[in-house]
Amino acid sequence: MLGFAILLGFNFIGYVIQMGLHLPLPGNVIGLILFTAALFAKVVKLEWVEDAALMLTKHMMLFFIPYTVGILLFLPIIGANLVAICGGIVGATAVVLIVTGWISSKLGKEGEKYGG
Repeated sequence: MLGFAILLGFNFIGYVIQMGLHLPLPGNVIGLILFTAALFAKVVKLEWVEDAALMLTKHMMLFFIPYTVGILLFLPIIGANLVAICGGIVGATAVVLIVTGWISSKLGKEGEKYGG
């Protein structure tokens, strides 16, 4: 229970900071940043939260059920735009692959030039 209390405490602190300062970053992200900083600063020990974190990640799929059910509401819209959606996914993937290949080939030539 201590691990859950610590995790929920950082989540709450992040939410309070986000609401108080009107930051465009979600409160849970701010809480995770603060939690990570507390772990690195050794304010919070990993052993305190490890069991709770393992249990949460083990059952992470449960957290995606509401989003999956929400997508079902938009099936008619998705179906009407399926070609555009698939084209965007394939096109974006192709662009990423091409740009990554081009950059890695340029970096590989630079390494050869300098004896790497």
